[in-house]
Amino acid sequence: MKPRTDTVTTIGSSIVQHGHLNDRIYLMHLAREDLPGLLDTLDDLARMEDYSKIFAKVPASSRDLFLIRGYVAEACIPGFFRGRIDGYFMAKYFASARSVAMTAYDDVLSAAEERGGDASPCPLPPAFSCSSATPADAPAIAALYREVFETYPFPIHDPDYIARTMEGEFRYYCVRACGRIVAVSSVEMDRDALAVEMSDFATHPDYRGCGLAGALLGLMERDMQEEGMLTAFTIARAASYPVNITFARAGYAYGGTLVNNTQICGSFESMNVWYKPLF
Repeated sequence: MKPRTDTVTTIGSSIVQHGHLNDRIYLMHLAREDLPGLLDTLDDLARMEDYSKIFAKVPASSRDLFLIRGYVAEACIPGFFRGRIDGYFMAKYFASARSVAMTAYDDVLSAAEERGGDASPCPLPPAFSCSSATPADAPAIAALYREVFETYPFPIHDPDYIARTMEGEFRYYCVRACGRIVAVSSVEMDRDALAVEMSDFATHPDYRGCGLAGALLGLMERDMQEEGMLTAFTIARAASYPVNITFARAGYAYGGTLVNNTQICGSFESMNVWYKPLF
C-alpha cells in the first residue's frame, strides 16, 4: 500500500520532496551552492529508492547544467525569479514509460486558449461569499479535500497540516454557501523569488459549474499583489477542462506540460504550467 504523502526534507541547503506516492523526487528549492554535487545525490537517491522521475524547479542560469546531466526542460515561466530571471521545470526519467504521456491533451489546451484573456468578472451567485480562511476552517477544508481527491501529493486531507501551513507562507481561501464551505484553494508564496503558486482548487460536486474557482482566483490575485508577489503560476491537471479554462480566461499563459508528474485521485497525471505577471 502506498503512503498517502511524500516526505519533504533538505539536502544541503536545497529543499526536496520525495516518496513512493508520486514515485519521484521534486527539487522544490535549489540552493546554487549545492551544485553540482546535488545532482549526484539526487541520482543516487532515485536509484536507491527506484524512483522513476526527478522533477526540478531551477533558474535559467542552472538550466544548461541540468541538460548536460540528462534532464529535459518540460516548462518555462518567464521572469519567475523576482520578475527578471526565467524559471525552468526540468525532468529526468529513470523509466522510459514514465516519460510518455498516455493521453493527448491538445483538445484541453485548445479549449482553454480559445477562452484565453476573457477575464470577465466571475460574480458569485446569491448567498455565496468568498474570503480568506482561518485556522478554525481547517477541519472543513480538509474534509472537502478528502471528498474531492482520493490521493494528493501533499497532505491536504489532514486538518493539522492545513492549520500548520497557515502559520507560514500558505494562505487558504474558501467560498461559502449559506455558511458551508463548498470550494477551496490555496496560495504558497516564495518571498525570495517573489512568485506565488495558485493551487489546491477543489469544489464540492454539488456546486461545480458555478464559477467558484474563478471567484477564488480573482481574490487570490488581489491579495498576492498586495503582498508584493510579481509572478503567479499554477501546476494544473492537464486533463481538466475547467481548471485550464479558468486560468486561461484569467490571462495566464501556457508554459509547458509536466509529463506523468503527479499522483492525484489514484493515478499519475500530466500537469500543465500556467503563469501570469502580477505587476
